[in-house]
Amino acid sequence: MDHYLTPERLEELKAELQDLKTNKRIEVSEKLKRAKELGDLSENSEYIEAREEQSRIETKIGELEEMIHNANLIEKGGGSQIVKIGSTIEVERADGKKFKFTIVGANETKPEAGLISNESPLGKVFLEKRVGEKAIVETPNGKVEYKIKAIE
Repeated sequence: MDHYLTPERLEELKAELQDLKTNKRIEVSEKLKRAKELGDLSENSEYIEAREEQSRIETKIGELEEMIHNANLIEKGGGSQIVKIGSTIEVERADGKKFKFTIVGANETKPEAGLISNESPLGKVFLEKRVGEKAIVETPNGKVEYKIKAIE
């Protein structure tokens, strides 16, 4: 599976992976060691919790390694005349409200900051459009129409 990431997000994920592989693994190893010293492991809640934490850390490490390995870097802007992943667009809704969105990969979505996923219904309708074109998205409250005013 491809993961669309900005160079900044890729570096954040690499730093998180490094922290998990070093610091977090050591921390959980110490917890396991202390819990084992308490004796009977079958009824040792500290040991059970430490094993569960170890499992979560290893799962997260696997997820991050997969995301980093399959990362497709998003090039910002570039003066394209067509909306693509990495584009920042200015749009106007049919009711006159204006919005500014940046199309990002699913792992960087922050709608409150204007970062929308290329996989979201809204993100999908903007892709491959040009300035002046209309994009219609189906919402639970009906269809909403946007006009693309600018592409950065």
